[in-house]
Amino acid sequence: MSCTKAKTDSPSAPRELYEPSALFRKARSYAEENHDEWYVLSAKYYVLDPDGSPIEPYDETLNNASVEERQKWSQRVLEQLRERDVLAEGNTLVIHAGKSYYEELLPFLDDKPVDVKIPTEGLRMGETLSWYNERI
Repeated sequence: MSCTKAKTDSPSAPRELYEPSALFRKARSYAEENHDEWYVLSAKYYVLDPDGSPIEPYDETLNNASVEERQKWSQRVLEQLRERDVLAEGNTLVIHAGKSYYEELLPFLDDKPVDVKIPTEGLRMGETLSWYNERI
């Protein structure tokens, strides 16, 4: 799932850093109930383990990043997902993020043996919140 603009005011583990965001809380609850593992897609840190070391709040997003910047970011994300063995055959990668966090990543996943699902693709913010509310 992607990081959010709303963050705590002090260094926190990734699962807690984005706690002020209702969307993050709902996506996290859904992921914890429905997925074996989950990670945070961070504009600054790429792939974060939710129980990883505390990190400082930051103010970076991919929402206004150029295609080239998002492609470079996606390459780093791909490397980190590969290192975590997330892209292994038989796995399903479920992306809970806005389009700017997966649009340039998807082409890099085309030739990987992992299945990719984006359950909230095309939904607006309110629709996405409703989607999670109906499932948690």
